Amino acid sequence: MNSDSDLQIAGDILEVPHLLQPAREHPATVAEFVGLARAIAADRSQWEHLVQYDATSRWYHRLRTGPGYEVWLLSWVPGQGSGPHDHGRSSGILTLLQGELTERTERGTRALDAGAQRVFAPGYVHEVVNDSLEPAVSLHVYYPGLTEMPMHSARCAAAVAPDIAEDVVTA
Repeated sequence: MNSDSDLQIAGDILEVPHLLQPAREHPATVAEFVGLARAIAADRSQWEHLVQYDATSRWYHRLRTGPGYEVWLLSWVPGQGSGPHDHGRSSGILTLLQGELTERTERGTRALDAGAQRVFAPGYVHEVVNDSLEPAVSLHVYYPGLTEMPMHSARCAAAVAPDIAEDVVTA
């Protein structure tokens, strides 16, 4: 008898189907969206051949869609930036696939290296810039799908930006 608990399981628990959750076809939680971004990042064959670099404007490509979400691939040549903006009603996950980017918010500046992830809520105002001398590539997951990207003046962004973003720590 187990002295730590009075609960004992007899037989094969995997044979009790009503206790098992079916595997989801698409992500539905923040953790699942983070996992999706990490899985895509880890499988370079899904994105590396698509990357292009454009010196005149940021290049982007919608990589995948699902029920209510989108996955975008972006490239950044040195000096390119997004300008201060938010993502409307969409939450997001930014994953840096290669290179270095700088994120600026009202709270300061954060350097992002390959593998870094940022999770942000709707209304989060930030600016992302490639301040390095090498190109960078990032992956962006938006839920719901991105329908707007309101731009902010630098002064306005510093004054009203809610800082609702979290770093994702890799295990």
